[in-house]
Amino acid sequence: MGYLTLSGAILAEVLATTSMKYSDGFSKLWPSLGTALGYGIAFVLLAQTLKTVSVGTAYAIWAGAGTAVIAAIGMVFLGEAVTAARVAGVLLVIAGVVVLNLGGAH
Repeated sequence: MGYLTLSGAILAEVLATTSMKYSDGFSKLWPSLGTALGYGIAFVLLAQTLKTVSVGTAYAIWAGAGTAVIAAIGMVFLGEAVTAARVAGVLLVIAGVVVLNLGGAH
């Protein structure tokens, strides 16, 4: 169940960050509200996750997955440059999360 709530936290964080991009510096109401609501949901779900998943593991997955997905959204949908360095960076973030989880995190 912990990993299900963690997945929800990641999705909420990704939606919040994407909404922030469209908020135009919090000058547009609906994307700004979406940002606040998304982060609120993300933190509530992350807090629930921490009842059953260790903080190091949960945070590594939450931060790593969120970073990788947001970087991909930027490159695929928002016209950000797709460079070898960016792709390598995303792959290194993913690899880091995998290594942390294989390293005996409880």
